[in-house]
This record gives sequence, C-alpha cells and structure tokens, in this order.
Amino acid sequence: MRISTSTYFNESVATMNQLQTNLANTNQQIATGRRILSPADDPAGAARAAELNQADSANTQFASNRDAAINTLALAEGILQSVSNLLMDAKDVTLTAGNGKLNDAARKALATDIQGRLQELFGLANSTDGAGNYLFSGAQGVVQPFAQTAAGVAYQGDDVQRKIQAAASRQISTTESGADLFMRVRTGNGTFQTAPALANAGTGTISQGIVIDPTLYTGKNYQVTFSVAAGVTQYTVTDVTVPATPVVVTPATNYVSGQAISFAGIQFDIQGAPAAGDVFTANPSVNQSVFDTLTKLVATLNTSIPSGNAMDSAAYRQGLSDAFTSLDQGLNVILGTRATMGARLRELDALNVTGDELGLQYKSTLSKLQDTDYNKAISDLTQQQMTLTAAQKSFAQVSKMSLFDYL
Repeated sequence: MRISTSTYFNESVATMNQLQTNLANTNQQIATGRRILSPADDPAGAARAAELNQADSANTQFASNRDAAINTLALAEGILQSVSNLLMDAKDVTLTAGNGKLNDAARKALATDIQGRLQELFGLANSTDGAGNYLFSGAQGVVQPFAQTAAGVAYQGDDVQRKIQAAASRQISTTESGADLFMRVRTGNGTFQTAPALANAGTGTISQGIVIDPTLYTGKNYQVTFSVAAGVTQYTVTDVTVPATPVVVTPATNYVSGQAISFAGIQFDIQGAPAAGDVFTANPSVNQSVFDTLTKLVATLNTSIPSGNAMDSAAYRQGLSDAFTSLDQGLNVILGTRATMGARLRELDALNVTGDELGLQYKSTLSKLQDTDYNKAISDLTQQQMTLTAAQKSFAQVSKMSLFDYL
C-alpha cells in the first residue's frame, strides 16, 4: 500500500503528540503524587474515589458534631454537679434547722442562707453554653428558660431535646428540658404524698411513707381522721376520691404514735398526739418545682415559734420533713440526669474512636486507589522518554529520504 508523504507526516506528528501527552501526564502524576488526574485516567477508580471522599467528609463532619456535643454535655453536667451540691447543702441546712435549741434568730439566719441558694439555683438553671444558647431551655436555645413572676418561677422553654448527628445512623441529645429537671419533681415519695390539714390542733406529724404493694395501690385520695374519747385516740381511714360518697377503708382503730398505718398497698406512720378532728391526707404525687420547695423551706424557717423550741410546733416539724423529702426527690432527678449525660459522653468517646479508625481506613483506601506508585511511574516515564526520543529520531531520518539522494 502506498503511503503519501502528507499522511506519513500527519500520523507521525499525531504519534509524537500522544507520546508527549503521555509523558506530561506521567510527569504530573509524579509531581502531584496523584495517579488519577482526571476521570478519564480511570473512570471506575475516579468514581470510587469520589464516593470515598464524600464518606470521609461526612465522617469528618460527624467528628466535629461529636466534639461540639461533648463540650455542651460536659458543660451541662458541670452545671448540674453544682446544682447537686446546692441541693445537698440545702438538705444539710434542713437537718440543722431541726435542732430544737435554735432560736428564731438562728432559724431566720438559716432562712437567709436558703434564700441565697434559691437565687443561686435560679442562676444555674439559666446557664448558657458561652455562645448565648441556654442549656436547659429545650430547643429554644435563645430563650431564657426560667423567669421570675408574681406566682413564682415560670418555665419559658419547651420539652424538645436538641440533638446532633453523631454518626451516620446515630443521633444523640445534647440538652435537657429544664421543666423535667427543675419543675416536674414529684412530691412526697414520688408515688403519693402525705400532709396534715392546716386546721389541725394537735402535735401529730406524718411521714412520707412507702409503697409496700404496687399491685394494690390505685392512686386514690385517702383521709385519716382522728377522734378522742375517754382518753383513747382512734383513727379512721376513708377513701375520699369521690367526696360525695366517701368509703371507709380502715374502721376506727386505736392509735399508737409511730406505729405503721397500712392500707391499699401503702404505708406511713403518724407521730405525736393528734387532737380530735385532726385530719391527714394521702394523695397521688404531683409535680412541684425545686424553686417552690426552697421557697416553702424559707417560709418554714421564718416561722416564729412562741415557745422558742421548734419541736413544739407540729407545723414546723412537718414543714422540715416535707422540704427534706422534696429536696431528696429533686436531687434524685438531677443525679439521674447526670448519669444519663455520663452515658452519652461515654458513647460519644466510643464513637470518636470508631470515627478515627474509619477515617484512617478511608484515607488508606484512597491512597491505594489514587496515589501515584512512584516505582511504576518512574519506569513508565523512562520508557516514554525513550519511545518519544526514538520516534523523533525515526521521523527525522525518514523525512530526509528522497529519490534525489540516489541519483
């Protein structure tokens, strides 16, 4: 087959251009350390590298989310530790206030102490994360969760927990609702609450009691009424859930101070000397804020006792007992929340370890997929240089050939 001079020149130039392009690509691979310079170099490898880069970027973002969550949770847990200490101090003050030798001035000094702790608690409950977001306002980060009103402390946040995406398939809460922490503390023992009637004339006080058989307790309202006849004190327990039709649960029974009174799966005791007509109640627990508990404790401590001996006042002793139990309930809520936060922090630490390992795997796979194999690249470069040089020399020699050289 006859090849024209123009065809030979065109094909030679095209071949040398391609050889130069290959040589330039190899040089660039060595210079950049990347084997895949464009998707055309390895379409399948480029697609896989894009997937890995996207997964690695997501993993990096998850790590950033986890760091932010750890900082928020650690800060909140530290605040709640201060709240725990405050409530334990308030319990100590309550125990101290039970000393019958304290006079009115000493009790008022204790009331001032608790009032200060109430203000401190208000400040702690309104803590921020340093960036202006409130820790205990639910999802309403810019809304101050607690405010002083004429009716007492009110909650202005919501019950939504702020969450972060800690991993591809895991979201973790970073905040708690301030209502759950400070406003929804169950009264009494958490199931039912006992209380004396305000009009009681005797010296009887009632314990908070316990549930001895949950299967028998139905959450009704009960009333213990005392009568005194011929020097004998008796009590009757009545179900007053429906006031119009009360039901006697325990008929008239002789009263012994401190002896357990049991019915409907619950048990408590009454101490002291109740007067005829004195009434004590046992009703289902309700929510009471820690702020209200401290406020009531302040009022109890500010009560003036004419005899000077606090133990002579049944109302005073009952107030201290109620405050101590409510503070204990509030402390249990805080400690339970701190335990939950600790579990989240441990999980975030574990996810960080997993995320670090996953990041190393992504980078290792990407390196194997797209990084230059320098031994092969240098070998290819040498071969391409030799091929290009040979092609150039061959073209130079052939292009000089002419029949006139042989004439």
